[in-house]
Amino acid sequence: MREKRWPGAARTWGRLMLLLLLTAAALLAPVPRLTPTAMTAPPAAPDPPVPAVGRAWPVGSHPPILRGWEPPKTPYGPGHRGVDLSAPAGTPVRAVAAGRVSFAGRVAGKGVVSVELTDTGDPPLRVTYEPVRATVKEGDEVEAGEPVGTVEPTGSHCTTTCVHWGLRKGDTYLDPLSLLPPWLLRRGPSRLLPVLGVPLP
Repeated sequence: MREKRWPGAARTWGRLMLLLLLTAAALLAPVPRLTPTAMTAPPAAPDPPVPAVGRAWPVGSHPPILRGWEPPKTPYGPGHRGVDLSAPAGTPVRAVAAGRVSFAGRVAGKGVVSVELTDTGDPPLRVTYEPVRATVKEGDEVEAGEPVGTVEPTGSHCTTTCVHWGLRKGDTYLDPLSLLPPWLLRRGPSRLLPVLGVPLP
């Protein structure tokens, strides 16, 4: 007696075996480890370059820096979005570079002056000084080193009177010290000191 063949059943059986093998392989595969890098957001885009267009410190010739720039890790995270420069009340506050005053007024009880810097792209770089009693008004053109106000005796977040100097490009905060060229960042010119105790040739 001839045995009956079921070609469809063999095909179905083969597909079922393949499905079982793939399922077993997936279930037995090691679980990928989540590293700290895998669990965090992708790295942020690098900050836009800042041209060293500064030609003057906001106060003094090289004021003590009470607190430096500490960029936040996220847009609303903790940090210090500027630089605090020590300055007594009444000290003239100067524009670090040429630009146009975009704001001069009071914000939350503090005097604030903002200047959009000339030829720094679209949107332009914008510096802010506070707490400052403005001597300029919105729309004024200023040159580097030109006074824009004076340090107010109150309103500072420092333990002593200071000027908070900020820098932004659009919504991105940047280090305002990056505006200053190396010759302005140095404390003073190099000097040759006498060499003592060495016989002359």
